[in-house]
Amino acid sequence: MAKICIVLHDLRGGGAEKMMVRLANQMIEDGDHVDMILITEGGSNKPYLSEEVNLIELRCERTLNAFGPLRSALKRCQPDGILAALTHINVITAITCASLGWLKKLSVSERNAFSLDKKVNSDKVMKATYFLAPYIYRLLPNPVIAVSKGVAQDLIDTTVVRAKDVVTAPNPVITKETELAAQQPPKHPWLIDKSIPTVIAVGRLSYQKGFDMLLNAFSDVQNNIPSRLIIFGEGELREELEQQVNDLGLTDNVSLPGYSDNIIAEMKAADLYVLSSRFEGSPNAIVEAMSVGTQVVAFDCPHGAREILQDGQVAPLIEYENVKVLSTAIENELIKNETKVGNIELIESVKRFTASVSAEKYKSFIVS
Repeated sequence: MAKICIVLHDLRGGGAEKMMVRLANQMIEDGDHVDMILITEGGSNKPYLSEEVNLIELRCERTLNAFGPLRSALKRCQPDGILAALTHINVITAITCASLGWLKKLSVSERNAFSLDKKVNSDKVMKATYFLAPYIYRLLPNPVIAVSKGVAQDLIDTTVVRAKDVVTAPNPVITKETELAAQQPPKHPWLIDKSIPTVIAVGRLSYQKGFDMLLNAFSDVQNNIPSRLIIFGEGELREELEQQVNDLGLTDNVSLPGYSDNIIAEMKAADLYVLSSRFEGSPNAIVEAMSVGTQVVAFDCPHGAREILQDGQVAPLIEYENVKVLSTAIENELIKNETKVGNIELIESVKRFTASVSAEKYKSFIVS
């Protein structure tokens, strides 16, 4: 049994937070002791964390203020290995571990395309963090754990990080809980009674996810195939996207219902899942959709989709940011209207993203 400590900012509704919850739960199931330290507190993923995980919420207003509380919490936990996730948390945890002489215990994880992610963070402190992080990564005894080969290569190509400073591990996307959840019926009315084909997308309503491009592509689809689009998620671009839906005359065919409490059941009922992101690390939602046999199409964005779709052999990989090609691909898949039985290849192709496989890989890096 290993004592592992996971450090995060909070448990908000993002992919990184969801994956760390699933990783912690799987480690508990494997017999390990897990402490999870949150720099702030709470978040929409908190209810999904196993009660056996020792959750410590520092309630710091800012990451900059977390050094003392985080140092005290780590000393109380006395872990065998520490995993930090997300760039700013990686930096504060590295500084804290250095003060304890614990750098050999620390592993950090990069969850997104570093060179692109830093461009959307305009805060001065975050800019400084993104500048410092690669130099810290190069000095750490343990390699950075990247969520995909693309994320790893991006770090190598655009920063001082060397190839020997990075390893990769798959996200723990598929769990016993997701497999059970997939057996439940969907809740969205368009998926309960599908009178016409229904396309879905999932993610934060943000620039990164490219839903503006998806709406333009879907508008073209409507000219040829009556269908519906549901975009599950919340975010800062809700008003802009709602206005775009209105401007395109799609109010009767596009739904923005917010977050779902069982997204995988909605995915299973859909005819098609679309990934329209401008950049990713390793897009978890596309793996979830494939795990229940739902057909997918995806932009060949940096990074992750190409690896998951095996260079387009498993499902269509669309020219990056080409809205016209995306609309054509959506039409083609809706016309095919393949049954779920025909998608066994999709299900088999994402087996490496099961939580048990992922946890074993992570532990091999964290507790060496």
